Amino acid sequence: MSPTRTSVLASVLYAVAGLAWAWLAGRAGVWVIGWFVVVAIAGAFVPGLANQVSLARAYLAAPALVYSLTPGNLGVLAVVVAIAGLTDLVDGTIARRFDKPSALGGGLDPVVDGVFLGALTAGLAAGGGIPWWLAAVVILRYLLPALAGGLLIALRRPPELRHTLMGQVSTVLILVLIGGTCLIRGLNQDAGNFALAAQVVIPIATLATFVHLAWAVRHRRPVAAPEAG
Repeated sequence: MSPTRTSVLASVLYAVAGLAWAWLAGRAGVWVIGWFVVVAIAGAFVPGLANQVSLARAYLAAPALVYSLTPGNLGVLAVVVAIAGLTDLVDGTIARRFDKPSALGGGLDPVVDGVFLGALTAGLAAGGGIPWWLAAVVILRYLLPALAGGLLIALRRPPELRHTLMGQVSTVLILVLIGGTCLIRGLNQDAGNFALAAQVVIPIATLATFVHLAWAVRHRRPVAAPEAG
């Protein structure tokens, strides 16, 4: 892969927006600045408008982690989650309309989902917003398929990178339930029922995703990949 006009322009815009946020929010720490710079450099080599939309979730991982660590910022965090969810909804549409859906896009989507949701839930768990076990479930939801895909590649059985309904549903449920909990708490309302729903539904959706993945690996040739979220 080599830089394209779209990828370079998107990387510059993302980096400028991220650094501007860090400065205005007073969060211009070394790791925050470093994160935006590293993602921007990597993103310059990722072709396609849809893939650049997907990469927005990687950039948003930094503000998600920052805001999730402090309960007083849960309302703003809910807005960050909503923006991330919007990019997850539209990147596929953009790929079908303006680009050609590709294996790169199929592999990139779950990676950026995992980065964003991993930062979000780890931060919430560290800040006391959700139990650590729930954060671990979300992180494993994306980490285990990635490891399985890496193992298949190592065994010279290249996986078929594609979106699946169960993968998309589980990602949407995580975004809605975690984001909704943050929003309700940010409005100083009782989020007990919403938080309970998250603790029940997210593990079930994750288990269903793994079951579907196991079925796909067993019944499809070439071997199906860990599905895109």
